[in-house]
Amino acid sequence: MNKEAIDLLIQKRPALRRSRAKLEAMQPGAYCVHRAWGLGQIKDYDERENRLIIDFMEGQQAHPMDPAFCVEKLEILAENDILVRAQNEKEVIDEMVKSRPTDLIADILERSETKSATALEIETVLGRLMGSAKFKKWWTQTKKALVKDPRIAVPAKKTEPFILRDEPVRAEEEVLDEFFETKAPKKKIALASKLIDLSVKHEDIKEELPTILSELATSLAETKQLNPGERLYGIWVRNDLARFIHSDVESLEPTSASIINASNDLIGLADQVPASHYSRFLDLIERTLPDQWERIAFDLLKNSSGKLTAECINFLLDHDKMKEISSTFDRWLVEQNLKAPVLTWILKNRASKKYAPMLEGLMTPRLLSAIFFAIDYEALQNTSTRRIPLADLVSDDTKLISDLLTDASTETGHDLAQTLILNQGFEDLSKKSLLARFIKLYPSIQSIVGGEPTTSESSESEELVVSEKSLAERKKEYEVLITEKIPQNKEEIAEARAHGDLRENAEYKMARQEQDILLSRKNELETEINKARTTDFTDATTSMVSIGSIVDLEQASNKQSVSYSILGAWDGDPDQQIVSYQTPLARALLGKTKGEQVAVEIDGHEESWTIKDITRWVDRN
Repeated sequence: MNKEAIDLLIQKRPALRRSRAKLEAMQPGAYCVHRAWGLGQIKDYDERENRLIIDFMEGQQAHPMDPAFCVEKLEILAENDILVRAQNEKEVIDEMVKSRPTDLIADILERSETKSATALEIETVLGRLMGSAKFKKWWTQTKKALVKDPRIAVPAKKTEPFILRDEPVRAEEEVLDEFFETKAPKKKIALASKLIDLSVKHEDIKEELPTILSELATSLAETKQLNPGERLYGIWVRNDLARFIHSDVESLEPTSASIINASNDLIGLADQVPASHYSRFLDLIERTLPDQWERIAFDLLKNSSGKLTAECINFLLDHDKMKEISSTFDRWLVEQNLKAPVLTWILKNRASKKYAPMLEGLMTPRLLSAIFFAIDYEALQNTSTRRIPLADLVSDDTKLISDLLTDASTETGHDLAQTLILNQGFEDLSKKSLLARFIKLYPSIQSIVGGEPTTSESSESEELVVSEKSLAERKKEYEVLITEKIPQNKEEIAEARAHGDLRENAEYKMARQEQDILLSRKNELETEINKARTTDFTDATTSMVSIGSIVDLEQASNKQSVSYSILGAWDGDPDQQIVSYQTPLARALLGKTKGEQVAVEIDGHEESWTIKDITRWVDRN
């Protein structure tokens, strides 16, 4: 935009006067960011229509936008911004991402006005630079490396900023200084634990350990700011430190046993202990309460979650309590006391060589009933939109329904299907998929789902045979659609609507068109996923062409040879000579045997081909 155009715009809209600098920055070639549409570049200014012409990297090309709208909705990037440099110095930035991640963060901080940025601000930049899916794993690893980088001060809290120091400071010196400066006992415990690890490599820290031990012991003895679990963890850190410097642990107060003896709620105490110390916690209970440890371990298991569930089971197994675990699980199943975390562990480990003998007797319809009950109960208690892990596990485990209902009667199958229909813990798509698995075992269940199937509605004609990989990709696409793209589109519609007259509002029209596309794709994916039946292609034989076959063909006229792999509905890859079983080529070959001639169309020409060989795809891959 030139000076005259900006003056005219401000004359019409005086409120824009305070945004003059931003308007002056809206020049052809400048890069910008829209919250929904991502990175873009201003290509031109249409003076007659008063519109900036912007190309957005994620699809919106030559998009006309009102400068007044852009003042509020666009961020104009400086020439040295990392996103601009990623366009103009791609090789340099790519190399930093790949090989020098801490240098990249230092560069981002260096170019900010305050030489600092919060984690959220950095994550926003990284998400735009790498994409929302890729940057998260990269950022997790980089944060660990930043702790050791002397140039950057890493915050203790998420709300505090990362700071580029004027002078580098060694990480071990910073931790040591912080330990002696802080008065907060919880933080002092965490820092002492770090210092033990650092002292292995740094002699100067090792010299400070007696002083650190003295100060930590005093803090634990005097403070009232710690809950019992935090105090117990502090005692363990103190004891580890004392052993490291060959000090007498037995003389230190309070003792870890005193925390156990003073507790009236060992289950609550376990929740306060760091997950990395669950094994140590169970060992402590055994030593402190030798006559009660087994009962306590089962009580902890019954009310456990996450890592504690596995730790309790392995602790009991280490003490030869497999029979006791098996009988206890049976009793809890009858009493309907198997809770979601324990059920999750059972499902994940039911095929394990180590645990299968212990769990074999549980694999009955009663377990499925307990699973549905636990999911429904959690849904009733859930006040947020948080997904239910056990429900997701049941949906993803394609063999679970058939495994648990192998010997079940039709009446039992109907009862469980009815329970599933009424369950509030499954999304509609997942529920339909699970009911389809019931119907395969008990076709009569179709009547309680939606009436008797007609010939055209039969599962055989509706079914799509797909690979597990392709189904996972479809489900991931559906997840992104309903959790990210559709909600984002709704926000874009609301923003565009607020901009003014809908008849002349290009942003609103584009957002509504995008909505139609997204909802159409959502319905399409729901239909496809509901029809899908996964296969690993091991059912294919070499006696005739089937799904999972590799077919070697020879042209009758000139003896030209070609080979095709016939796989699932969504596995087609022409570059790799892989075709879906639904293609005309595959349909012409299915059911044929070695030596047969078949007329098929390849590269636009119908020719007569002879099947020279049939092999299995799984045997070659």
